[in-house]
Amino acid sequence: MEARNRSLSNWFTRIRHRQIVLPRFQRFEAWTDRHVRGLLDTVLRKLPAGALLTLEVGDEEPFVSRPMSGAPSKGDRVGEHLLDGQQRLTALWRSMTADYPDRTYLVEVESLDDEEDELSRPPRAVSYGRWERDGKRYPLWLDLPTEVWRRRLIPVELLRPDAEAEAAFKEWVKGACPPEETFELFEIGTNLRTTFALFNLPFLSLPSDTPREVALDVFVKMNTSAQPLSTYDIVVAQIEAHTEFSLHELVEELRAEAPRLERFVEPSKVILTSGAYIQDKAPRNATLLSTSFCEGLIDHWDLLANGARRATEFLSDEHVFDKTRLPTDPVVPLLAALWARAPDGLDAEGEARTVLRRFLWRAFLTDRYEKAVNTRALVDYRALRAMIADQDKAMPPIFHDDSHAVVGVEDIVLAGWPKKKDRLGRAVMLISLRAGGLDFADGSPAKPDSLQSREYHHLFPAALLSGDVDDAKIHRALNCALVTWKTNRNIAATSPMDYLRKRIDASSLGEGEIRRRLQSHVIDYDLLANGNYDSFLEGRAETVHSIARELCA
Repeated sequence: MEARNRSLSNWFTRIRHRQIVLPRFQRFEAWTDRHVRGLLDTVLRKLPAGALLTLEVGDEEPFVSRPMSGAPSKGDRVGEHLLDGQQRLTALWRSMTADYPDRTYLVEVESLDDEEDELSRPPRAVSYGRWERDGKRYPLWLDLPTEVWRRRLIPVELLRPDAEAEAAFKEWVKGACPPEETFELFEIGTNLRTTFALFNLPFLSLPSDTPREVALDVFVKMNTSAQPLSTYDIVVAQIEAHTEFSLHELVEELRAEAPRLERFVEPSKVILTSGAYIQDKAPRNATLLSTSFCEGLIDHWDLLANGARRATEFLSDEHVFDKTRLPTDPVVPLLAALWARAPDGLDAEGEARTVLRRFLWRAFLTDRYEKAVNTRALVDYRALRAMIADQDKAMPPIFHDDSHAVVGVEDIVLAGWPKKKDRLGRAVMLISLRAGGLDFADGSPAKPDSLQSREYHHLFPAALLSGDVDDAKIHRALNCALVTWKTNRNIAATSPMDYLRKRIDASSLGEGEIRRRLQSHVIDYDLLANGNYDSFLEGRAETVHSIARELCA
């Protein structure tokens, strides 16, 4: 390995001509606006930005490659693979080529008084959000040189170290200020352009005869970006090195095959856990980073993809629609692994569905996954897999009432507001949606695509209860229903009886239809209309508990 220096101008020339690319296993762009501005400030202050890592390319590229984000996809013969430094180079390249569609980067140059020391107030990077409306890009002033310079700003793209940007900067200066000020602005811009062009980004270079596995090992150990490599990033690299498959590409295929999966979890996060279960292993780092796991993940990929698709269909059938209302996260990878090998069709699938429905609701309505999640999930997976395959009728631990009892009526009364990540509160909400969740006013059912426009409505408004009832008791799951935003705003602080009467008067279908809509949320019309909050909580809890026991039986 050899340490070298290279100016930003030289790096940009190589990017422009596609002489340097990324190995396909590299993760995608991860930096935020704050990171980009921080790096630009580093350049402006002429501070070190850390070393990059490259692998020289000989006659053939050692890894399948792709261009950096925003960089040309065609050009000269590839001479280097960038193993570390993608985030830094991408941030510099995209900001200085104006490639961010939603943001523009500029350098702010302070006005200096005669007595001030020029070094005390160095230029700094700033950015502004951009958006389009009616064919125009806003804010409009960012495209007007006079307005930009009036704020003592210079677009970063004009400071890019190449002849095209230099010519553009000269033209911009002419339109930015009156003739008597052009010399000052041109001098400032020239100094800034020189700062960027000569900025040194040192790098460590691996020779072209470096074995693939060695290059991969160095990549993992020397990655020093502001966003450290995750377990998933390392698995991606190992799979590329040992199997020549691209996990990135497989994940995109999974998104197409199981489009509902993303409603519950980022696919890249679930495949490692599900992949471990399918291989009968616990999803710990020691397992996930092993070569055998990576190879096994590819060998079982079709199983995993099939399981993910069937699992998300099953969740939708159970009226579990998205991660915002998911009571506990471990169920998704477990279901994906279990549905991967579950029977497909007829009575055998019906039996598997019954077993998995019981598992799902007991995961929501017991404390099984409150701690030691990985260990308990693997134990349950093995037992459930055997039960579904009819190899063993032994009860999985999650089915044991003595150690993991289903919550009682008192627990349901105390369940928290479901908008928060409260396991039992969300479970109560899901039980209420199983009956349809019809809107109180327009009668529309709760569906995956319509839930985003629904709001968490207090059946007994907080404004009516406040002062007489403790805040924690007001925000209970049993006092909540998902209704459309129009209905929620229309109710406001109206008492239940007044609102119900208003709904009956507004509907030609009468009281019977309003009762039906409330029942679709597991809400008893008479208990709500009675106006006694404690009686309502206790009565609704009894009904929800009865349904919970049935789902878990």
